[in-house]
Amino acid sequence: MDIISKKNIFLGFSSALMLISLVFVFFFGLKPGIDLRGGTQWQIEFKDTAVLEETIAVVLKNTAGDADFVIKRANDGSFIIRLPHVDEQKRQTFLNAFRTLGEFDEKSFSTIGPAVGSELRRKAIWAVLLAILCISLYIAWAFRKVSKPIKSWKYGIVTLITLLHDVIIPAGLLALLGRFKGIEIDTNFIVALLVIMGFSVHDTIVVFDRIRENLIVNKGKNVPFRDIINFSVKETFVRSINTSLTLVLILLALLFVGPPSLFYFILTILVGTIFGIYSSIFVASPLLYLWGRGRQ
Repeated sequence: MDIISKKNIFLGFSSALMLISLVFVFFFGLKPGIDLRGGTQWQIEFKDTAVLEETIAVVLKNTAGDADFVIKRANDGSFIIRLPHVDEQKRQTFLNAFRTLGEFDEKSFSTIGPAVGSELRRKAIWAVLLAILCISLYIAWAFRKVSKPIKSWKYGIVTLITLLHDVIIPAGLLALLGRFKGIEIDTNFIVALLVIMGFSVHDTIVVFDRIRENLIVNKGKNVPFRDIINFSVKETFVRSINTSLTLVLILLALLFVGPPSLFYFILTILVGTIFGIYSSIFVASPLLYLWGRGRQ
């Protein structure tokens, strides 16, 4: 297994995916859910199954005026309605309007003010940034005893790059889905990113740790750095694939038979996990080689 000889292919593929994902995020943007921007989510189920989204939309337009709203039909036949922030007085007004369409059950109602949504969004961004920074610093500290042919802090920088790779690609996917499917991101998306980073860095540490061990074992033997990396990846390849495959199979099962409300949450973790596996082997190691080959 010669990963280093094909480094340009692997790094080029990853760079292209990251660039495409960044284009999607820049031009399409990420549509924040109500818990990140504030608003109301309502789930109601009418006894009369003949009630349609268009009928509810007319009632909402007559009651809410020019306020933006989104109506989606859930798999169980109920309707999920998203509105700007609704206080208790407006809620009662909407309830009276819904009663003109027939009997219904109010399955859930949640509302978050704009100030709370802004605070959650700010904290979510800080959570991701601090997680990436702390992970990178820990890697640099853990590899402090390895200085040749590459400084320990560079292990942390390479880890930081691979984590950004694993986070940007799912973000680009959700930006694309948000543009064409109306998918919104919420705090579940932030949790998914943190899960992806945790799993990805675990695989990266396994590969880097084997490289460190082989550098120590071959110290003074004049073994090329590229050979040490290739051998280390070969030693950890089967373990990484087998461990990761168990998680991927579980995520696939949850994706197809799990609750519909968690579909995009699971999809985000699945995509991030797959590219996390890829980056740990085919991105982190070549980057480490490119940074350390001049010091052999």
